Amino acid sequence: MPGLDPTLDRRHMESFAARWAAAWNRRDVEAVLAHFRDDIVFTSPTALAVAGAATIHGKQALRDYWNAALAAIGTLHFTVDHVLWDPSRRELAIVYDSRIDGRDRRVSENMTFDEGGLVAAAEVFHGVTGIG
Repeated sequence: MPGLDPTLDRRHMESFAARWAAAWNRRDVEAVLAHFRDDIVFTSPTALAVAGAATIHGKQALRDYWNAALAAIGTLHFTVDHVLWDPSRRELAIVYDSRIDGRDRRVSENMTFDEGGLVAAAEVFHGVTGIG
């Protein structure tokens, strides 16, 4: 699957974020991974607990981490609140509400795209529980 055009505007990034959340809500790890480089560097506080390291290197390791994390939870739903897109830096932040097994959190997933439009690096920031 080809990467995203790095010159895309905010409207296209909002559409990307909606498709990204829909893929997660279907638990479709492969649809999410389709937009990531093979040498992705992914950092998340949850990765430390699940995979033993906060930073995951490579698409296969990321696939393994996400599949292990999904196997440990019952329900998952992401609702995109908004996106922040900086086309000159090719950086996208998806700010969303996460509901996992009844626990609510505000999350920002920040992605940096390479020149070919694939995600080269991503970092996840979790907020407090009890949204709204």
